[in-house]
Amino acid sequence: MITHAATPTEVTSTEEQRPGWPEICVAAAVYILCYIVGPPIVSALTDDKPVASGLSLAALSGIMGLLAFFGAFALRVRSWSAFRVRPVRTGWIFFSLGFGLLAFVVTRLVAAVFVGLTGSTDDPQGDYHAAASAGPLALILQLLFIAVLTPLGEEFAFRGVLATALSRYGAWVSVIGSTVLFAAAHGLNLALIPALVVGAINGILLVRTKSVWPGVIVHAVNNTLGTLIGVLLA
Repeated sequence: MITHAATPTEVTSTEEQRPGWPEICVAAAVYILCYIVGPPIVSALTDDKPVASGLSLAALSGIMGLLAFFGAFALRVRSWSAFRVRPVRTGWIFFSLGFGLLAFVVTRLVAAVFVGLTGSTDDPQGDYHAAASAGPLALILQLLFIAVLTPLGEEFAFRGVLATALSRYGAWVSVIGSTVLFAAAHGLNLALIPALVVGAINGILLVRTKSVWPGVIVHAVNNTLGTLIGVLLA
């Protein structure tokens, strides 16, 4: 799927067909609706049990993004390529693995400084860690949800739709706009830090590669390492 880069002709042919404000509005509406109704449903179904809640919320984060993406995708006739779901050169795969490791390290350093300065230890993703630490099966499921499904959903929505649509106003607007909104979607808590770091790196990668796949890889590596390190520390 991600073995060769799109040709200049392929890239140019989809520029005028890339998503715009209608797609942004549909994706935002779907995402916000899921954000409002999803967590209460999860809470009711899991009875707020940490492991079940953590697995369900991890799955929900990916599902929300995918529903937002497909809502925008179905609005008008568009190709996958118009949403930057297109092949990328093999070299970028290896670069993306490295950027994923970089994102993880930078996130932890910034978070450590933030906690040291503020004394805040509130972890909004405590149920995620509880689920990952509940045994081998729970860990496998959590990795599938948080390190596969979530990167796919969030990158397709925030980079494939939002950043691509904003790119008509220039690279900086695309990167900054999508990064800020991606971080805001995670709330004003410690989850904001990795969202800013991953969002910025993936926004830049989208501009450079014209593909969402490097961002998916970065996101997956960061989430995988965060989950595994959390289990080891626990």
